[in-house]
Amino acid sequence: MSKFTIWLRDEDRSTERRTPLLPSGAKELIDIGYNVVVERSTKRIFPDSDYEAAGCRMAEPGSWAGAPADFTILGLKELPRTPEVLKNNHIYFAHAFKHQNGWQNLLGRFMNGGGRILDLEYMVDGSGRRVAAFGYWAGYMGAALGLMQWYDKKAGRPGLSKLHPWDNAELLDEQIRERKADGPSPKVLVIGAGGRSGKGACELLERHGVEVTRWGRAETRDLDRKAILDHDILINCVFVSDSIPPFVRLKDLEKNDRLSVISDVSCDPLSSYNPLPIYEAPTSWDNPVVKAGLNGGAIDLIAIDNLPSLLPREASIEFAGLLLPYLKAVDKLEANPVWRAALGAFDDACNSLPVC
Repeated sequence: MSKFTIWLRDEDRSTERRTPLLPSGAKELIDIGYNVVVERSTKRIFPDSDYEAAGCRMAEPGSWAGAPADFTILGLKELPRTPEVLKNNHIYFAHAFKHQNGWQNLLGRFMNGGGRILDLEYMVDGSGRRVAAFGYWAGYMGAALGLMQWYDKKAGRPGLSKLHPWDNAELLDEQIRERKADGPSPKVLVIGAGGRSGKGACELLERHGVEVTRWGRAETRDLDRKAILDHDILINCVFVSDSIPPFVRLKDLEKNDRLSVISDVSCDPLSSYNPLPIYEAPTSWDNPVVKAGLNGGAIDLIAIDNLPSLLPREASIEFAGLLLPYLKAVDKLEANPVWRAALGAFDDACNSLPVC
């Protein structure tokens, strides 16, 4: 009987240095009888040599496309446009089940090839809570960028420009301290402070002696936009799955004389549920900050959709540790309720495809 194989692919996105499987985790899988194939990568935060030392079979980048159909392909971000037919099960963030751009084409590639998406976002327990997420480090990094941008503005510096990942959180701390401006620290509002992202944002800010106002569902249910504008920085960490009153509108910024920086960790400008309808597209590592609003009320907006990739080591260690117990059970999908939930989400998405 052949061994069950997990194939860790090299990420197609050039800025993605995270991994959902650590070398130590790969060794644990091998020790329980799995076969682990790892594509070589010049981007991944952990070197190829660590995976080789763990006993993994190494493969060339992108060679997963020729893997046998019963191999499960593991990754994080989007797949390349080819092959047009996808025959394997793929574990990754597909960003397709909410009818995002290109969702019909992507699902069609899987349906035509017989493969399935085991979407990391839809791996949930019996209470509907995700079992593995990067939220903490997204909030942590979003708060760090917002704080650095505010310090730069206060000191009259140009502000954030082309970003590169920090090898560890200590180096990020050093850069924040170097940028700190003279005078009082900013007053920061974190919306969604009770969630994973909000917790990460609050801990980064408190680590640097910043005053934090925490808002949750109660405060956004009866929204006080004047109170929002009475802060220097807004960090949005809210996961929105339904229509809610927007937190800040363009017309609100016409009366703004204090709010200076918004870091939109949730970053969902293409959704009709976007609670910050003041911008139309995410920002990027090359251009992390844009102006939103007009004249004196304009603010600096940061809205990067892969924030945890800027701290790839810490983000990978946490996420891969949370995912590993489920990878140990991926050879028996139907027997595990979390994998059944992921399969059900894929089936539901396919069933929502329009009939031609």
